Amino acid sequence: MDTVKITNLLKAHSSGDASALDELMPLVYDEMRDMAHFRLLGEQSGHTLNTTDLVHEAYLKLVQFNRIDWEGRAHFYGMASQVMRNVLVDYAVKKKAEKRGGNRHRVTLGPQKVPTGVNLEDILSIHQALERLGKIDERQVKVVECRFFGGLTLEETAKALDISTATVSRDWNMAKAWLNRELTETTKS
Repeated sequence: MDTVKITNLLKAHSSGDASALDELMPLVYDEMRDMAHFRLLGEQSGHTLNTTDLVHEAYLKLVQFNRIDWEGRAHFYGMASQVMRNVLVDYAVKKKAEKRGGNRHRVTLGPQKVPTGVNLEDILSIHQALERLGKIDERQVKVVECRFFGGLTLEETAKALDISTATVSRDWNMAKAWLNRELTETTKS
């Protein structure tokens, strides 16, 4: 994938060149599809939001950010992670409203690279916990968005957030510990 070309197209779009999007989509689609597929791996069968839907929803939201000074490919994928989180949370809220209730489920962010097998109810629980964590440490929330919702590696997350890999690792470990404790306490109440 041509990182320079993606960066140039993002900057062209930010400068008002609408045609840059026509060239950008084929370059980022496969990686965004991989991110979305990873996020949806553990969803229940019959789930009405599929990988393609999540990619398209996220992409449509991303291209509306025409005033962002894109710093490059990593910045784009970091934002894509955040947007995918928002799309999934919005979808989960809508589905939960349709069901009118339901019990919370315990979610454990274990030592594996990024957890899989998360359902929409879990995404809501994680989202609510992330909102609480954001009041304490916003950077840790961004790390979780990149790693958990975007499936980015430590190195990719570091590039997306413009921080060191060691800082990402530290924030990831701290956020996982905090979230595990928070989600465990929530399920007990």
